[in-house]
Amino acid sequence: MQEIAEKYLKGDKAIWAIVILLILSSTVIALSASSNMAYRLTGGNATPFWFKHVATLIVGVVFMIYFQHFRFKYFSRISQLGIWVSGVLLLVTLVFGKNINSAQRWIMGFQPSDLAKIMLVLFVARMLTIKASKIKDFKLGVLPIVIPIGLICMLILPADFSTAFMLGTVSFVLLFVGGVAIKHLLAIVGGAIGIFAFLLLINAASPGLLPRVETWKTRIFAFSQVDNAAAKEDNYQAQMAKVGVKNGGVFGKGPGRGNIKNDMYSAQSDFVFASIVEEFGMLLGAIPLLILYLMFFFRSIRIMLKTGSHFGALVAFGLSFMLVFQALINMGVGVNLLPVTGQPLPLISMGGTSILFTCISIGIILNVSKGVELEKS
Repeated sequence: MQEIAEKYLKGDKAIWAIVILLILSSTVIALSASSNMAYRLTGGNATPFWFKHVATLIVGVVFMIYFQHFRFKYFSRISQLGIWVSGVLLLVTLVFGKNINSAQRWIMGFQPSDLAKIMLVLFVARMLTIKASKIKDFKLGVLPIVIPIGLICMLILPADFSTAFMLGTVSFVLLFVGGVAIKHLLAIVGGAIGIFAFLLLINAASPGLLPRVETWKTRIFAFSQVDNAAAKEDNYQAQMAKVGVKNGGVFGKGPGRGNIKNDMYSAQSDFVFASIVEEFGMLLGAIPLLILYLMFFFRSIRIMLKTGSHFGALVAFGLSFMLVFQALINMGVGVNLLPVTGQPLPLISMGGTSILFTCISIGIILNVSKGVELEKS
C-alpha cells in the first residue's frame, strides 16, 4: 500500500491527506443529504445517486493523479488556447445552453464556467509572469490581462452572477499578488461597479429585459428582509438551512438523523453545509470542515512561497484561493450569512463536472508542489 501511495500520490502529502479526508466525508454526507432528491426521482432510493457520486469522486482522483504528473510547462501554453475555447463555449451556452433554474449554464452535459475558472487563473498567471517587467504600466502591463478577465466574467454574468463575482474576485486578488499597482486595482474595481450599476439601470428602465437581474434582486431582498412573508417564500431553502443549523447546535443530531434534508431541493449540493451542521453539529462537522479548507489554503501558500517558478507560484495561489473562497461562500449561504448563490462545497457537494474540475485544479496544485518536493531532495 505504501509503495502504491509513493508511486501515484506525488507532491504535498498534507494536501493529499486533506483531499482524502474530504472525499471520505463526502461519501457519508452525500448518501444522507440526497433523501429529497431520491424521493422526487427514484421513489426514495438514494443508492443510484450515491454510486454515481462515488464513481465521480474516483474519476476525479484519477484526474488528480494524471494532472500532477502532467508536464507543468504545458499548462501555460494550454491557457492560451483554453481561454479562447472557454470564451466561445460560454457564448454558445449563453445563446443555446440548457435552461436550468431560469439560467442557461449547461451545454454538452457540463458547465463551461467550470472550465473557464481554471483557464482564466492559468491565463492570468501566465500574463502576470510575461508582463512582470511592465506590470506597473496600466496600458502595456495591466490592460492586456484585465480585458480577458472582463470578457470572461461578462459572459458568465448573465446566467451566473455568483460565479462571475467569485472569478472576478479571484482574478483581482491574483492581480494584487502579481504586483499590480493599487491605483490600477482601484480603477478596475470602479469599472466593475460601473458596469454592474449600468445593468441595474437597464433592468429598471426595461423590466424583464435582463431576467437574471430580477433573480439577483429577489435573492438580496429575501436575504435582507427575512421577516417579510414574500421573502420567506422566495428564500425557503435558506430559511430551512437556518433551521438545520439551529437544530444541529454544537454536537448535531447524529448521522442520518437530520430533518431539513427531506424538505430542501438542494440539500445535497448548494445547502449541503446546513445538512452537515444539523447532523454533525459545529464541533464535529462545521469547524473540522472549515479547518480542512484553511489547511489546504495554507499548504498551497507554502507551495507558492517555496516554488522557484513565478508562474507556478501564481497558479498554486490562484487555484487554491478560488477553491477555498468557493467553500466559504457555500458555508456562508448555509448559515445565512450570504444571499443564496449556487456554489457547491468543493469535494463535498454532489455533482458531476464541478467535482471533476475541482479535482483537476487540485491536481495542478499538486503538480506545482511536486516541483517543490524535488527541489528539496
